Amino acid sequence: MSNPAIICVAITGSVPTKADNPAVPVTIEEQVESTHAAFEAGAAIAHCHVRDDEGKPTSDPERFARLKEGIETHCPGMIVQLSTGGRSGAGRARGGMLPLAPDMASLSVGSNNFPTRVYDNPPDLVEWLAAEMQAHGVKPEIEAFDLSHIFQAKLMKDRGELDGTPYVQFVMGVKNAMPADRRVFDFYIETVKRLFGEDAPWCAAGIGRHQAELNDWAAQAGGHLRTGLEDNIRLDRDTLAPSNAALVERAAETVRRHGRSVATVAEARRILGLRAA
Repeated sequence: MSNPAIICVAITGSVPTKADNPAVPVTIEEQVESTHAAFEAGAAIAHCHVRDDEGKPTSDPERFARLKEGIETHCPGMIVQLSTGGRSGAGRARGGMLPLAPDMASLSVGSNNFPTRVYDNPPDLVEWLAAEMQAHGVKPEIEAFDLSHIFQAKLMKDRGELDGTPYVQFVMGVKNAMPADRRVFDFYIETVKRLFGEDAPWCAAGIGRHQAELNDWAAQAGGHLRTGLEDNIRLDRDTLAPSNAALVERAAETVRRHGRSVATVAEARRILGLRAA
Protein backbone atom coordinates (compact mmCIF):
# COMPACT_ATOMS: atom_id res chain seq x y z
CA MET A 1 0.00 0.00 0.00
CA SER A 2 1.14 3.56 -0.75
CA ASN A 3 -0.05 7.15 -0.64
CA PRO A 4 -0.67 7.24 3.13
CA ALA A 5 -3.90 8.90 4.27
CA ILE A 6 -3.81 11.19 7.28
CA ILE A 7 -6.69 10.80 9.73
CA CYS A 8 -7.63 13.87 11.75
CA VAL A 9 -9.89 13.38 14.78
CA ALA A 10 -12.06 16.34 15.77
CA ILE A 11 -12.56 15.30 19.34
CA THR A 12 -15.23 17.56 20.80
CA GLY A 13 -16.01 20.80 18.94
CA SER A 14 -18.28 23.52 20.29
CA VAL A 15 -21.75 22.08 19.73
CA PRO A 16 -22.17 18.40 20.78
CA THR A 17 -22.98 17.74 24.44
CA LYS A 18 -23.21 14.68 26.63
CA ALA A 19 -26.99 14.98 26.27
CA ASP A 20 -26.46 14.32 22.55
CA ASN A 21 -24.00 11.49 23.14
CA PRO A 22 -22.48 10.56 26.52
CA ALA A 23 -19.18 9.77 24.77
CA VAL A 24 -18.55 13.45 23.92
CA PRO A 25 -15.46 14.45 25.93
CA VAL A 26 -15.84 17.82 27.64
CA THR A 27 -13.26 18.25 30.39
CA ILE A 28 -9.56 18.48 29.59
CA GLU A 29 -9.00 15.09 31.19
CA GLU A 30 -11.77 13.48 29.14
CA GLN A 31 -10.44 15.02 25.95
CA VAL A 32 -6.90 13.80 26.57
CA GLU A 33 -8.16 10.28 27.30
CA SER A 34 -10.39 10.26 24.22
CA THR A 35 -7.59 11.63 22.02
CA HIS A 36 -5.18 8.98 23.28
CA ALA A 37 -7.59 6.20 22.28
CA ALA A 38 -8.10 7.83 18.87
CA PHE A 39 -4.33 8.17 18.46
CA GLU A 40 -3.87 4.47 19.13
CA ALA A 41 -6.60 3.76 16.56
CA GLY A 42 -4.68 5.65 13.86
CA ALA A 43 -5.38 9.38 14.15
CA ALA A 44 -2.31 11.53 13.44
CA ILE A 45 -3.95 14.95 13.98
CA ALA A 46 -6.06 16.10 16.92
CA HIS A 47 -8.34 19.02 16.07
CA CYS A 48 -9.00 20.71 19.40
CA HIS A 49 -11.59 22.93 21.05
CA VAL A 50 -11.98 23.58 24.76
CA ARG A 51 -14.99 24.12 27.04
CA ASP A 52 -15.45 26.11 30.24
CA ASP A 53 -16.62 24.71 33.57
CA GLU A 54 -20.22 24.80 32.33
CA GLY A 55 -19.34 22.88 29.18
CA LYS A 56 -19.68 25.91 26.93
CA PRO A 57 -17.13 26.69 24.19
CA THR A 58 -14.32 29.07 25.03
CA SER A 59 -11.04 30.32 23.55
CA ASP A 60 -9.31 30.35 26.95
CA PRO A 61 -5.56 30.01 26.22
CA GLU A 62 -4.92 28.41 29.62
CA ARG A 63 -7.31 25.57 28.87
CA PHE A 64 -5.81 25.13 25.41
CA ALA A 65 -2.36 24.98 27.01
CA ARG A 66 -3.45 22.20 29.38
CA LEU A 67 -5.03 20.23 26.55
CA LYS A 68 -1.99 20.67 24.30
CA GLU A 69 0.34 19.53 27.08
CA GLY A 70 -1.81 16.49 27.83
CA ILE A 71 -1.94 15.39 24.20
CA GLU A 72 1.80 15.87 23.71
CA THR A 73 2.49 13.84 26.84
CA HIS A 74 0.17 10.93 26.13
CA CYS A 75 0.23 10.91 22.30
CA PRO A 76 3.91 11.30 21.33
CA GLY A 77 4.36 13.02 17.98
CA MET A 78 0.65 13.56 17.36
CA ILE A 79 -0.04 16.79 15.46
CA VAL A 80 -1.90 19.25 17.66
CA GLN A 81 -4.26 21.50 15.72
CA LEU A 82 -6.04 24.20 17.77
CA SER A 83 -9.28 25.76 16.59
CA THR A 84 -9.67 29.50 16.00
CA GLY A 85 -13.35 28.96 15.18
CA GLY A 86 -15.98 31.60 15.78
CA ARG A 87 -18.25 29.66 18.11
CA SER A 88 -15.65 29.83 20.88
CA GLY A 89 -15.02 33.57 20.95
CA ALA A 90 -15.15 36.83 19.07
CA GLY A 91 -12.58 39.00 17.34
CA ARG A 92 -8.92 38.55 18.22
CA ALA A 93 -9.82 36.42 21.24
CA ARG A 94 -10.23 33.64 18.67
CA GLY A 95 -6.45 33.63 18.21
CA GLY A 96 -5.43 33.97 21.84
CA MET A 97 -4.01 30.45 21.90
CA LEU A 98 -1.68 30.90 18.90
CA PRO A 99 1.31 32.02 21.04
CA LEU A 100 1.26 28.44 22.39
CA ALA A 101 2.80 27.55 18.99
CA PRO A 102 0.81 24.41 18.22
CA ASP A 103 1.77 22.48 15.10
CA MET A 104 -1.36 23.70 13.30
CA ALA A 105 -4.47 25.82 13.72
CA SER A 106 -7.68 26.08 11.77
CA LEU A 107 -8.14 29.17 9.62
CA SER A 108 -11.47 30.05 8.03
CA VAL A 109 -10.68 32.62 5.35
CA GLY A 110 -14.22 33.74 4.50
CA SER A 111 -17.74 34.00 5.88
CA ASN A 112 -20.73 31.75 5.22
CA ASN A 113 -24.06 30.74 6.67
CA PHE A 114 -24.35 28.20 9.48
CA PRO A 115 -27.59 26.49 10.57
CA THR A 116 -28.82 29.40 12.70
CA ARG A 117 -26.27 32.19 12.26
CA VAL A 118 -23.67 33.76 10.00
CA TYR A 119 -20.15 32.41 10.49
CA ASP A 120 -18.45 35.78 10.37
CA ASN A 121 -14.82 35.88 9.22
CA PRO A 122 -14.11 39.49 8.18
CA PRO A 123 -10.97 40.14 6.11
CA ASP A 124 -9.16 42.11 8.81
CA LEU A 125 -9.57 39.30 11.36
CA VAL A 126 -8.52 36.64 8.83
CA GLU A 127 -5.38 38.64 8.00
CA TRP A 128 -4.56 39.09 11.68
CA LEU A 129 -5.02 35.39 12.46
CA ALA A 130 -2.82 34.45 9.49
CA ALA A 131 -0.13 36.90 10.65
CA GLU A 132 -0.21 35.44 14.16
CA MET A 133 0.20 31.96 12.73
CA GLN A 134 3.22 33.08 10.72
CA ALA A 135 4.71 34.81 13.75
CA HIS A 136 4.47 31.69 15.91
CA GLY A 137 5.34 29.09 13.26
CA VAL A 138 1.85 27.58 13.13
CA LYS A 139 0.68 25.91 9.91
CA PRO A 140 -2.89 26.90 9.00
CA GLU A 141 -5.48 24.39 7.92
CA ILE A 142 -7.68 26.31 5.49
CA GLU A 143 -11.29 25.41 6.26
CA ALA A 144 -13.15 25.81 2.96
CA PHE A 145 -16.90 26.01 3.47
CA ASP A 146 -17.28 27.47 -0.01
CA LEU A 147 -15.38 27.44 -3.31
CA SER A 148 -14.46 31.10 -2.86
CA HIS A 149 -12.47 30.18 0.25
CA ILE A 150 -10.04 28.14 -1.84
CA PHE A 151 -9.46 31.10 -4.14
CA GLN A 152 -9.04 33.37 -1.12
CA ALA A 153 -6.32 31.04 0.20
CA LYS A 154 -4.53 31.39 -3.15
CA LEU A 155 -4.74 35.18 -2.92
CA MET A 156 -3.35 35.10 0.62
CA LYS A 157 -0.56 32.77 -0.50
CA ASP A 158 0.34 35.14 -3.35
CA ARG A 159 0.41 38.08 -0.93
CA GLY A 160 2.82 36.23 1.36
CA GLU A 161 0.26 35.76 4.16
CA LEU A 162 0.50 31.96 4.07
CA ASP A 163 3.79 30.05 4.19
CA GLY A 164 4.44 26.86 2.25
CA THR A 165 1.76 24.92 0.40
CA PRO A 166 -1.69 25.57 1.90
CA TYR A 167 -3.48 22.58 3.40
CA VAL A 168 -7.12 22.94 2.39
CA GLN A 169 -9.96 21.09 4.06
CA PHE A 170 -13.31 20.87 2.29
CA VAL A 171 -16.20 21.09 4.78
CA MET A 172 -19.42 19.73 3.32
CA GLY A 173 -22.84 19.01 4.76
CA VAL A 174 -23.26 22.05 7.05
CA LYS A 175 -26.88 23.19 6.85
CA ASN A 176 -27.16 26.41 4.79
CA ALA A 177 -23.58 26.03 3.53
CA MET A 178 -22.04 23.68 0.93
CA PRO A 179 -23.91 20.35 0.69
CA ALA A 180 -22.17 17.02 0.23
CA ASP A 181 -22.15 16.92 -3.56
CA ARG A 182 -19.72 14.64 -5.41
CA ARG A 183 -19.39 16.81 -8.51
CA VAL A 184 -18.60 19.85 -6.36
CA PHE A 185 -16.16 17.75 -4.32
CA ASP A 186 -14.34 16.68 -7.47
CA PHE A 187 -14.18 20.29 -8.66
CA TYR A 188 -12.72 21.32 -5.29
CA ILE A 189 -9.92 18.80 -5.82
CA GLU A 190 -9.31 20.03 -9.37
CA THR A 191 -9.20 23.62 -8.08
CA VAL A 192 -6.70 22.87 -5.31
CA LYS A 193 -4.42 21.07 -7.74
CA ARG A 194 -4.67 23.88 -10.31
CA LEU A 195 -3.98 26.62 -7.76
CA PHE A 196 -1.41 24.91 -5.52
CA GLY A 197 0.07 22.06 -7.55
CA GLU A 198 -0.73 18.44 -8.33
CA ASP A 199 0.86 17.23 -5.10
CA ALA A 200 -0.84 19.73 -2.79
CA PRO A 201 -2.36 17.83 0.16
CA TRP A 202 -6.03 18.30 0.97
CA CYS A 203 -8.57 16.93 3.41
CA ALA A 204 -12.35 16.49 3.54
CA ALA A 205 -14.79 16.72 6.43
CA GLY A 206 -18.42 15.60 6.21
CA ILE A 207 -20.91 16.76 8.81
CA GLY A 208 -23.40 14.40 10.45
CA ARG A 209 -24.53 11.53 8.24
CA HIS A 210 -22.13 12.72 5.54
CA GLN A 211 -19.01 11.89 7.58
CA ALA A 212 -18.64 8.31 6.35
CA GLU A 213 -19.49 9.42 2.80
CA LEU A 214 -16.80 12.12 2.72
CA ASN A 215 -14.28 9.74 4.33
CA ASP A 216 -14.94 7.34 1.47
CA TRP A 217 -14.66 9.99 -1.23
CA ALA A 218 -11.40 11.35 0.20
CA ALA A 219 -9.79 7.94 0.62
CA GLN A 220 -10.73 7.01 -2.94
CA ALA A 221 -9.52 10.31 -4.44
CA GLY A 222 -6.13 10.41 -2.72
CA GLY A 223 -6.92 12.95 -0.01
CA HIS A 224 -6.92 12.91 3.76
CA LEU A 225 -9.77 12.29 6.18
CA ARG A 226 -11.39 14.00 9.15
CA THR A 227 -13.66 12.20 11.57
CA GLY A 228 -14.71 12.55 15.20
CA LEU A 229 -17.53 13.44 17.53
CA GLU A 230 -17.33 17.16 16.76
CA ASP A 231 -18.81 16.55 13.32
CA ASN A 232 -20.88 13.43 13.86
CA ILE A 233 -22.13 11.63 16.97
CA ARG A 234 -23.40 8.44 15.27
CA LEU A 235 -22.10 5.28 13.68
CA ASP A 236 -25.37 4.99 11.77
CA ARG A 237 -28.90 6.33 11.96
CA ASP A 238 -29.79 4.16 14.94
CA THR A 239 -26.46 3.86 16.78
CA LEU A 240 -24.53 6.47 18.72
CA ALA A 241 -20.76 6.32 18.26
CA PRO A 242 -19.27 4.84 21.44
CA SER A 243 -16.07 6.91 21.16
CA ASN A 244 -13.86 9.00 18.93
CA ALA A 245 -11.69 5.92 18.55
CA ALA A 246 -14.60 4.00 17.01
CA LEU A 247 -14.99 6.68 14.35
CA VAL A 248 -11.23 6.66 13.69
CA GLU A 249 -11.31 2.87 13.35
CA ARG A 250 -14.07 3.18 10.77
CA ALA A 251 -12.08 5.80 8.85
CA ALA A 252 -8.99 3.57 8.94
CA GLU A 253 -11.00 0.68 7.53
CA THR A 254 -12.16 2.97 4.72
CA VAL A 255 -8.57 3.96 3.94
CA ARG A 256 -7.45 0.33 3.74
CA ARG A 257 -10.46 -0.65 1.63
CA HIS A 258 -9.18 1.75 -1.02
CA GLY A 259 -5.72 0.17 -0.99
CA ARG A 260 -4.00 2.89 1.04
CA SER A 261 -2.21 2.89 4.37
CA VAL A 262 -3.03 5.00 7.40
CA ALA A 263 -0.35 7.66 7.81
CA THR A 264 1.86 7.47 10.86
CA VAL A 265 2.56 10.70 12.71
CA ALA A 266 6.00 10.87 11.05
CA GLU A 267 4.45 10.41 7.59
CA ALA A 268 1.76 13.00 8.36
CA ARG A 269 4.37 15.53 9.43
CA ARG A 270 6.33 14.94 6.24
CA ILE A 271 3.26 15.25 4.02
CA LEU A 272 2.24 18.52 5.68
CA GLY A 273 5.75 19.96 5.83
CA LEU A 274 5.81 20.11 9.62
CA ARG A 275 8.85 19.85 11.85
CA ALA A 276 9.66 16.41 13.20
CA ALA A 277 8.29 15.67 16.66
